[in-house]
Amino acid sequence: MKKLLVSFTLMLTLCRSYADEGMWLPMLLGQQVYNDMVKHGLKLKPEQLYSMNKASIKDAIVIFGGGCTGEIVSNQGLIFTNHHCGYGAIAAASTVEANYLQDGFWAADKSKEISSKLSVKFLNRIEDVTQKVNDALGNLSAAERTKKYSEVVAEIVKGIVGDDEFKDAVVASMFKGNQFFVFVYDVYKDIRLVGTPPESIGKFGGDTDNWEWPRHTGDFSVFRVYMSKDGKPSKYDASNVPFKPKYYLPVSLKGFKDGDYSMIYGYPGGTNRYETSYGVKLATDITSPTLVKLRDMRLKYMLEEMKKDPAVRLQLASNYAGIANYWKFFDGETKQLLKFDIFGQKQKAEIAFTEWAKGKSEYENIFTDVAKNYDAWNAYAKHRQYINEGILGSPLVAYAASWLSVENLLSKKDFKPEEIKKAMDAATAARKNFLADENKKSDQHILAAVLSMFYSDVDKDQHPKGFYEDLFKTNNDIEQNPYKMFAAEVFANTMAFDDAKWKAFTEKPNAADLGKDPAFKIAKSFIMNYNMNYVPKYAAFVNKNNDLNRMYLKGLFSKDSVKMNSTYPDANFTMRVSYGNVKSYAPKDAVKYDFACTISGVAAKYVKGDYEFDLPAKFLDLYKAKDFGEYADKKLNDVVVSFITTNDITGGNSGSPVIDAKGNLIGLAFDGNYEALSHKLAFDKDLNRTICVDVRYVLWCIDKLGGAKHIVDELTLVRN
Repeated sequence: MKKLLVSFTLMLTLCRSYADEGMWLPMLLGQQVYNDMVKHGLKLKPEQLYSMNKASIKDAIVIFGGGCTGEIVSNQGLIFTNHHCGYGAIAAASTVEANYLQDGFWAADKSKEISSKLSVKFLNRIEDVTQKVNDALGNLSAAERTKKYSEVVAEIVKGIVGDDEFKDAVVASMFKGNQFFVFVYDVYKDIRLVGTPPESIGKFGGDTDNWEWPRHTGDFSVFRVYMSKDGKPSKYDASNVPFKPKYYLPVSLKGFKDGDYSMIYGYPGGTNRYETSYGVKLATDITSPTLVKLRDMRLKYMLEEMKKDPAVRLQLASNYAGIANYWKFFDGETKQLLKFDIFGQKQKAEIAFTEWAKGKSEYENIFTDVAKNYDAWNAYAKHRQYINEGILGSPLVAYAASWLSVENLLSKKDFKPEEIKKAMDAATAARKNFLADENKKSDQHILAAVLSMFYSDVDKDQHPKGFYEDLFKTNNDIEQNPYKMFAAEVFANTMAFDDAKWKAFTEKPNAADLGKDPAFKIAKSFIMNYNMNYVPKYAAFVNKNNDLNRMYLKGLFSKDSVKMNSTYPDANFTMRVSYGNVKSYAPKDAVKYDFACTISGVAAKYVKGDYEFDLPAKFLDLYKAKDFGEYADKKLNDVVVSFITTNDITGGNSGSPVIDAKGNLIGLAFDGNYEALSHKLAFDKDLNRTICVDVRYVLWCIDKLGGAKHIVDELTLVRN
């Protein structure tokens, strides 16, 4: 406990760097941080790390899809990222007959690469817009400040992007609204699948091994970005050519040892290390346990059906993976926050701040106001989680909720027929997508369970008026389970599944018929109840909290006489670099974990036919023959599958390159370790580890297992 207290206390006093903590803005590293990187082992110059005028490592890093990182690894636009980052695109390209998700895929040449709906973004430039934003916001607070902020951000973005669909700009708030940068991106929309290992490699270990070390998952996939013939960003076109990057990463076959330098670039999604004790308590007592409970239920019913049918497994795979990932994360985070008493540690820091703030009118009442703000919201926090993770966790109800906009149009006295037609065409298209992804059996179980759980767990005064009374009137056989009976009736009678009913409605849409649909009744009852009664409370809570947190951070900088550019802000999906070392660790008494694991460990976990630990026959044949090629670690005479580093990362860093002291790619970051899942709120300098797939295993899977050596030949390999 002492080790975490020390790290956390230093964080609250706005230290410049401590141990390997920090996701740094690469353009603001500063000499002190660079010197510390050199002490850790870095051999590169600052301009090689980041330069706006010359090619540098930052030019090889992309935002991949909607929430991951990728890296350019060849002069032909080849991208490495995680398997779970490409999962949706791989699943979309798969059919039961050509199941690339299950069996893997390697394009024999560029003409065989598969188009996707993905896009990637390259960072073009960064501008400090703090003065412009602050001038616009003036002394506004709470809701007025939020509204004005949205307006000024839209104005800045419009001024940069205009109508160019291949540019994007994001105004990012740093230090909870005390500093603002605009990040400008070039957007490429022709991204093609080059290759993926079988799911048994890319997800080996499944949920059992998720967030755990040792980890034997080959979490990688390969894509390529294309551009127009004249070198510009483009949508998919058969005449497009492979992208020519400003910079790409060489790939190292040299290996590494315990203690070697490691650096990670990428787009970490979000941390909240300046959160107050009140926010921590809300998370550990209400929001996280509720989320875990609801996701646990949803996963249970989905997995039951996935195990029965390969087609269902393929259908639900992407959604299941997304739900499962953060189900386990929030469970682990809660346990770590409680174990190390992060709540108590934050309280101590807040007491010290309040003592310093006495007599300073700008700061002295901050925590009195914070307490009042949380007191006003806490009673409704569970309800909000039940809407987002429970009621809308039923795909049917989530789809039926989209009909609210249709009802709104139909309820207008002066609606225009062309508006209705447009709305119905959109609803029909959405229905087609919904039905393609819908598994009725699991969803029906989910609906029954969540209605029961909402009734038991959410304060009765917050229930939608009349809903449960009506449910029990027609479903009053306790032995038969009224919730299961009700869910069965909903699924049997909604027009969402009935083509004839849907056709009749779309031909003569009216609010009365829509209001009778049982799925729509559920969606409307719960969502309208929440929107009318609790959304305003949540908005007031968030707006006030933003104001108070902004002032708290401003006060901390004043208290500790620290400049913003000398420390790192919370992650917010802007480019960051973290540095540390490859390093083993001892998580508990009498247990020490090595820094790397190997193919031998994969084979040792193999269970024939198992949902999580099966392996392709060719993998086992290659392993038995010790056919490792030049990808084996010379000391181990085995292929290193994954390794751990002390780097500071979070969600969004999935797919990020792990780079050695000389700038070579040695792996791809894909996970954190269970013992340090408190990292969004508090960094643990001793236990924090980033789990990375070794690039040599990636190449072994491509070449030996996949038979796609032509892809490896495209890389610049560093052997000495």
